[in-house]
Amino acid sequence: MSAHPATRAYVQRRTAEGLSKKEIIRCLKRYVAREVYPCLRSGA
Repeated sequence: MSAHPATRAYVQRRTAEGLSKKEIIRCLKRYVAREVYPCLRSGA
């Protein structure tokens, strides 16, 4: 959350929407899971 520019922008946007840091981290984890799961299913 402190180094990746796209993630920093996302955190700023979600903070402006009123989400807490804990909620933002949960959203980021879900995003990562959606990206990784298809790779795991395909065996790559």
